[in-house]
Amino acid sequence: MARRLWMIGTNSGNNGCPTLYEDLDTGDILVQGDEVTDPEDIAQLKNVKAGEGVVTVPRELLVNFGPKGMEHVPVLIGFDEFDGMFETFEHAAWRLETRRAYQSDVETDTYQRFARGEDAGYDLNDPWCVSRRRQTALGKRFERVRIVDDPATTGQLYLLDGARRNAAVGEDIRNLRRTDAERLGLPAEDFWIFDSRVVALLHFDDADRMTGVELITDPVKVVRYCQVRDAAWHHAIPHEQFSARVASGG
Repeated sequence: MARRLWMIGTNSGNNGCPTLYEDLDTGDILVQGDEVTDPEDIAQLKNVKAGEGVVTVPRELLVNFGPKGMEHVPVLIGFDEFDGMFETFEHAAWRLETRRAYQSDVETDTYQRFARGEDAGYDLNDPWCVSRRRQTALGKRFERVRIVDDPATTGQLYLLDGARRNAAVGEDIRNLRRTDAERLGLPAEDFWIFDSRVVALLHFDDADRMTGVELITDPVKVVRYCQVRDAAWHHAIPHEQFSARVASGG
């Protein structure tokens, strides 16, 4: 079925280009402009998929006729697409973990062994570890700050123990007491930041099970999360030192 399009505006007089249109059913914006065909220009573009094209339009067109405001509609992605982001990012992936437990951990054999007081028996050749080693070998960075209560929950102690697995595949893990996180005004949210460009906000239910992933690309919001990252990373303690303090009761 053809779209129902409404011409929002144009700066071009009567020659028809460039122009903005709105899809009256979805609210999507269609942009008409001069197609970019220079191979050197195209080579600088990122993530252009087959069937996609790029056009140029004057900045004035967007200022005059681009949407000035809209109701926020969360952009949710599937877990497969989320997993793929750990292969396609270019430089750095950074995580804040704030929950007291994760159901995905509780359901693992390693967690059950740890809870019984046994060695967790991490498999450093499982697909997750292989992927992390492959990406870090390319020079990419994986970093996390984990918030820990006092006293630490079983789930948090499991993650403290598991940090040796993360470190073995190239991740840099630090920890921060919840009282310090609250003093710093860090949000009680779990999220990943990829290349300081996009945030993947993780949603959980009351049973600590991850229910969805929301993408945030608004530059203003992304900067906010980057500021959270900088504060958390500055004050957090490397996991070896932190684990030693917890073990000694300090």
